[in-house]
Amino acid sequence: MLDQQSEIQFLDGPQSRWNDFKVTIRTVFDFIKGYRVLHFAGPCVAIFGSARFAEDHPHYIKARQIGAEIAKLGFTIMTGGGPGIMEAANRGAKDVGGRSVGCNIELPFEQDPNPYLDKWVTIKYFFVRKTLLIKYAYAFVVMPGGFGTLDELFESLTLIQTKKIKNFPIVIFDKAFHQNLVEYILDMKNSGTISPEDLDLILVTDDVEATVNHIKGAISKFGLEYQRKFKPMRWLFEMKNEN
Repeated sequence: MLDQQSEIQFLDGPQSRWNDFKVTIRTVFDFIKGYRVLHFAGPCVAIFGSARFAEDHPHYIKARQIGAEIAKLGFTIMTGGGPGIMEAANRGAKDVGGRSVGCNIELPFEQDPNPYLDKWVTIKYFFVRKTLLIKYAYAFVVMPGGFGTLDELFESLTLIQTKKIKNFPIVIFDKAFHQNLVEYILDMKNSGTISPEDLDLILVTDDVEATVNHIKGAISKFGLEYQRKFKPMRWLFEMKNEN
């Protein structure tokens, strides 16, 4: 059961040194859990989107297609591990025999891992989960979603803009749904709060093929062989993804 009260207390200003220390240890434990599960996932593409769409919804269907087509390129599909868009993308990967992983989150209401995951980890803290989703990804696809999806989008954009991570491709999928968001980004450019070249960091499209081609072309300049540098340590009970 999630200790929701402890998180509320942590965010409620200064705490005792002991409480801050305990939170620090729990955070470190969260990161280690994520590293152990995701270390051998291979190069990933992260797909973000709402948990609220059923399998007959057009957004779910598109996300499933995108997951399948990107998996055909040899990438592992990584999502937040839950239902909706996340499930659809993971399901698409499994449709074509691809790899599929999830980084789930503990919530006051249960969010069970979806059934299309080869591996998953459940994380307590949102900021740890977001870091893990970005750490292993070579590209990001942003499907229709809510606050959490926008949080992941702008975290990724900020890290690329400030050169904290490489210039990995970001696709915002579904022009109609994101019309107001794109207009707001243009307003920021016109107001001078972002640079004109920052618009080059994103592709906005309705087309699955354009999404896949953009990712394929943009990441061709990045080395994808990092997973071969490391071997599982049996004494740590590590195993490579068998897919």
